[in-house]
Amino acid sequence: MNDTAPATPQIWVDADACPGPIRDILFRAAERTRVQVTLVANQWLRTPTSRYIRALQVQGGYDVADDAIAERARPGDLVITQDIPLAARVVAKGADAVNPRGERYTADNIAERLSMRNFMDELRGAGVQTGGPAPFGARDRQVFASQLDRWLAARR
Repeated sequence: MNDTAPATPQIWVDADACPGPIRDILFRAAERTRVQVTLVANQWLRTPTSRYIRALQVQGGYDVADDAIAERARPGDLVITQDIPLAARVVAKGADAVNPRGERYTADNIAERLSMRNFMDELRGAGVQTGGPAPFGARDRQVFASQLDRWLAARR
């Protein structure tokens, strides 16, 4: 497999925790717009047969998939991740980052997002029940698809 970045922007997916409906949206977008979508995970992933979709399986271990994405993402690429530290790394490199609910990570909001994430981790470490995210639903898919369409339109 060739890991060199193509000249055109591509989409990197932190696939270990990416919801199936988001993958489906990405697969359809890859075919429709001919943009390269690469799913990165530490497990084997089934992907449709397509010249625009590939899966990259990395070794198991803490942050191995995140490191692989951070190393490969280039300015102008889009990274789909729920992992705020990974989002911070790729935004610092000039890539765009969006979570599966369609929330964009930017240079303007990433420090605040990291701070809140760290604060919540401290609370959980102290035994405080912080609850989890709301269930993933149709509205989340719609917001994500809209955010993806905006990114794709800006690349045309």
